[in-house]
Amino acid sequence: MENNSDAIDILILSNGPGEITTWVRPVVQALREKLGENREQIRISAILSPCPHSTGREVEIACSYQEIDRVQSSEHFWRFLLWGKTAENWSWHKKGVVIFLGGDRIFPVIMGKRLGYRIVVYAEWSTQWERWVDRFGVMKQEVCDRVPQKYQHKCSVVGDLMIDISPIKIQKNDELIGLMPGSKAMKLTQGLPLMCGIAESLHRLRPQVRFVLPVAPTLTLKELAKFGDRAFNPVIAKIGNVAAELVFRDNNKPYLRTSGGVEIELWQPFPAHEILSQCRLCATTIGANTAQLTALGVPMLVLLPTQQFDAMRAWDGIPGILANLPLLGTPFTYTINWLMRYYFLKNKKLFAWPNIWAKREIVPEMIGDLEPEKIAKIMFDWLGNPEQLEEMQESLRQVRGESGAAHKLAELVCKEITKTIENRDAIADNRKRESA
Repeated sequence: MENNSDAIDILILSNGPGEITTWVRPVVQALREKLGENREQIRISAILSPCPHSTGREVEIACSYQEIDRVQSSEHFWRFLLWGKTAENWSWHKKGVVIFLGGDRIFPVIMGKRLGYRIVVYAEWSTQWERWVDRFGVMKQEVCDRVPQKYQHKCSVVGDLMIDISPIKIQKNDELIGLMPGSKAMKLTQGLPLMCGIAESLHRLRPQVRFVLPVAPTLTLKELAKFGDRAFNPVIAKIGNVAAELVFRDNNKPYLRTSGGVEIELWQPFPAHEILSQCRLCATTIGANTAQLTALGVPMLVLLPTQQFDAMRAWDGIPGILANLPLLGTPFTYTINWLMRYYFLKNKKLFAWPNIWAKREIVPEMIGDLEPEKIAKIMFDWLGNPEQLEEMQESLRQVRGESGAAHKLAELVCKEITKTIENRDAIADNRKRESA
């Protein structure tokens, strides 16, 4: 422990690429806005835990956030959890707060108790370890209502960090179409060929359209482009048979050129709110993309191709969990595929976040052996009927709720810091009285 009695350590616990990009980033920005830039007084550290969806670039992304002072990769996680030692032998201030933003929810309890820090947990759907956690920032009131009565005072509704985006007021470009195939390898195996096929088909129907693909920060351009290479990705032949190659313009700006000559601009700045706000509509896979597009009010078509059974291991929710169970293996993904096509379609299972929030399908979800031509025809019809897009956009505005979850969570952290200081002062006063 360091001797600076006034300094505070804030320890962020997180894991996967989605949490790092959509949860950690807005929270650390809000913390710096509220607590200031004096790094000697307020130090923010991030420790990552192992994640099955890791891309290997999580540390690089976290280090790019200027608000964070130090980052430890997941390979050193267990040493710290078990023995309290970081790879670089970090020192810690006597006072601090542990913030949970991804991983197993027992981790902040163990680390918080070891360091003697207050514990703040962000909880989307449920809470755990209520006895030992000091404060929960939850997504919705329903989460608070399920907490045992004696612990409900620890819960505060902050909102959904995934949609904590301030919509950018930019005139939409009627001809700009966003393509969002995902960031994980299993999604990209199907997603990129499908998006390239859609681009070619839609371009034939409406030659003036332009396409943009926001590149996930967890991907390099070469990693993305290989999923458009027939030699690397045999699934291309099953989904439209449209390949793509990485090309650079004279100004060094990258784009994908499909086998039919259609150009798809690659947008690398992150987050991609600026360019997405200019899109008239987007074709996207499931996941955090749908939450971000909802926050920006961008109409979307949500696609869940099933041509490659193994791709379901990258899905969110129960299907993805089942597909990843060690005892199931590849043969059993056929069973899951059957369930997806028949059970979930029959019972109208919702996958896109705006539909889950609205409890109805306000953006279309297409599941199965998807054909690029049919999807392009739907998008072509939408572009010719702006009233339909405006109606979807209005539904998205109504369902997205208020922004500000990151700032509300930061306020909870500030309150816990205040309690830490008050407890320290109370202990000091008691010692003075005892010595007198």
